[in-house]
Amino acid sequence: MVFKRMLGALGMGGPSVDTVLATPSCRPGDRLAGEVRIMAAEYDVEIQRVTLALVTRVEVESGDHERTGGMEFHRADVSGPFRLPKGQNRTIPFQLEVPWETPLTEVYGQHLHGMAMGVRTELAVARAVDKGDLDPVSISPLPSQQRVLDAFGQLGFIFKSADVEYGQIAGLHQMLPFYQEIEFYPPPSHQGRINEVELTFVADPHGLAVVLEADKRGGLFSPGGDVFGRFQVSHEEAMHTDWAAEISGWLDAVAERIGPGGAFHQPHDPYGGHGFGHGGHGHGFGHGGPDHGFGHHGHHGHHGHHGGHGPGWGGVAAGAAAGFIGGMVAGEIMEEIFDGDDEEE
Repeated sequence: MVFKRMLGALGMGGPSVDTVLATPSCRPGDRLAGEVRIMAAEYDVEIQRVTLALVTRVEVESGDHERTGGMEFHRADVSGPFRLPKGQNRTIPFQLEVPWETPLTEVYGQHLHGMAMGVRTELAVARAVDKGDLDPVSISPLPSQQRVLDAFGQLGFIFKSADVEYGQIAGLHQMLPFYQEIEFYPPPSHQGRINEVELTFVADPHGLAVVLEADKRGGLFSPGGDVFGRFQVSHEEAMHTDWAAEISGWLDAVAERIGPGGAFHQPHDPYGGHGFGHGGHGHGFGHGGPDHGFGHHGHHGHHGHHGGHGPGWGGVAAGAAAGFIGGMVAGEIMEEIFDGDDEEE
């Protein structure tokens, strides 16, 4: 796949560059391979560096206001200084590491509505830096993440939307300054008491944190609110965990707090103590194995809510991937989400 850039900041007759990706899709922790092809200029050019940067769309909340724009979260120089003689071309192969915490943009080969990811090519010449445009890149789930997503499909969750929010999750070590929320409408059995469930992954080379947040409906004796669970497993353990049972047990425990008519019910805590944990460090609840606690008031500093129903996930888990997400083609997504992103950084 070839994406051409005319480096306008370098003036008429300057070099142009094509970024050629060996594949436009990869997983977190992988390397994105390809070539940067710099085409001849009409004069000798002193190239200071060639840089690739990963950029994604991020929502930033400040008080009652929310700002959205492109945010660079990983960059690497693929070439140092060199002279590009008049009329000569140069090809620079590269392998760009993709951080383990990189948000997902596609599941079952279908684009996640609300997500965008790109690689930006920068060419620095004589103190001028031309960022060019963005090459769209798709990030697919790790096998351990896919196992969790499959369970959501098996349980009848309906995909709603996905976004990336600026901030840190309490109690988790993060390398990136943001986290992804994949939002679902609950299964029919829990509709009426739970508005939505948000899924967040925080991965590293050794394992995976799975954070679930339920947005509960308020009732006559309860104002509603958020309850969350946390599962910390190795990638190997994730492949052998019965995620459908784990998530179902957590969802049932959350739903028990809001009984018929919205009345509040304190759940039985089989471990004694204080029922649900606070701040994400509660007692284990349900099955043994993964470390999963329940907390109040949300695990993030704020919440992103998006309207619009998406198609069901359940059929996809059974192999019916067609029509899972739908929506805009990649080029339209990139244009819409990253338009003017330089002003947001």
